[in-house]
Amino acid sequence: MEKLTTDITEIAEARFKEEDLQDCFLVDILINGKKIEVFIDADKGVKFWQCQKLSRAIEAYLDESKIIGEKYTLEVSSPGVDRPLKFKRQYAQHIGRKIEVILDDDAKVSGTLKEIKGEMIIVETPKSKKIEAQLHELRFDNIKESKILVTFSK
Repeated sequence: MEKLTTDITEIAEARFKEEDLQDCFLVDILINGKKIEVFIDADKGVKFWQCQKLSRAIEAYLDESKIIGEKYTLEVSSPGVDRPLKFKRQYAQHIGRKIEVILDDDAKVSGTLKEIKGEMIIVETPKSKKIEAQLHELRFDNIKESKILVTFSK
């Protein structure tokens, strides 16, 4: 399966050089038996047609090479908010959204992603009865995991 992952990565990287996919990047590839999940992101958010275009390129390779046989399931999509952010460039599109950050020492910081400043993100924790709102400067190299929090408002 390592060859399959390498080949899919090469296909994706080649497609991302095309003008209409230049802001896209590969986030993850998961292979479980005959099911292949490819997660991509883009600096301005992934569009359906971008996933479709990459899916067709990977599908053509899988059909021609038969590396995993004739029957398989291929899904190309954005990572979705339930998956952790993996790359620095993923943060920019989430400025203004709620985020939960787990640091290397397992401390959690939850609040609003305010900005990206050099090698850190700025997260504002909300005001409470006892303390004022606070800005936390969190270095990327101290972040174990970050997830965007889904909020529903009336």
